[in-house]
Amino acid sequence: MAAITAAMVKELRERTGLGMMECKKALVEADGSVDAAIEELRKSSGLKAAKKAGRTAAEGAALIRISDDNTVAYILEVNSETDFVARDDNFLGFANDVLDVAFEKGEADVAKLMEGDLEAKREALVQKIGENITVRRIVRVEGPVVGGYVHSNNKIASVVAITAGDVEVARDVAMHAAAQNPRVGKPEDMPAEEVEKEKEIIKAQPDMEGKPAEIVEKMMGGRIKKFLKENSLVEQPFVKNPDQTVAELLKENGGELVGFVRLEVGEGIEKEEVDFAAEVAAAAGTGKA
Repeated sequence: MAAITAAMVKELRERTGLGMMECKKALVEADGSVDAAIEELRKSSGLKAAKKAGRTAAEGAALIRISDDNTVAYILEVNSETDFVARDDNFLGFANDVLDVAFEKGEADVAKLMEGDLEAKREALVQKIGENITVRRIVRVEGPVVGGYVHSNNKIASVVAITAGDVEVARDVAMHAAAQNPRVGKPEDMPAEEVEKEKEIIKAQPDMEGKPAEIVEKMMGGRIKKFLKENSLVEQPFVKNPDQTVAELLKENGGELVGFVRLEVGEGIEKEEVDFAAEVAAAAGTGKA
């Protein structure tokens, strides 16, 4: 059996990011071959990644990639368990790798996108970092003019497609969408069930009680119109110039809205509340929080 030296353990640790004892054990099993140890560790990484797969990953990063001719964009969310990891270079490098492959292949199906090398990279990253890492969603947006915006914290991103106009205008509207979080692009895009739900809420408000049906309907019509205006991208006052709506801005530049996507990291994920003090106390055997 080959002697396992400190230099060999150091090399394996640098190449895998794993702990000293795990690297030493892998080298013993591989009879001192660093390459063989890496190969075996990669084979076992799937199992180790799976053990972490049940843990909630609601942090992460949002990224966008836009074609050179500004007609196609991809917007991506990759999740981690903690914000600390979401800012790690290894995590961000993996997220950009996923975006690169999606862009090159024209693929927006996460399951298909993650087949093969990308899944192996994800599993290796899970093993190296020690957190559950998931590629949650990727959306393709296309149109005559496409612009995008990612907020400085990498948590909110948006992409907007318009019929015509300057790319900077499209980017400004994407920034507006990131800031104002409209539900839909245009009032007519609001799902009927959302409108009906809002009508029920309005009818239940105290100032509606005891009023004639026709008055209720009239008041409700005005409030629904306000609801649609507040939640439709084109009807909202433009953040850089509240004196004009987004639709007026686009028209001024010769364009109209084609569509938009706004993505916020962790949106819709139910986060597990963890009592870290209790966990530490339990690990220390004190039983005290």
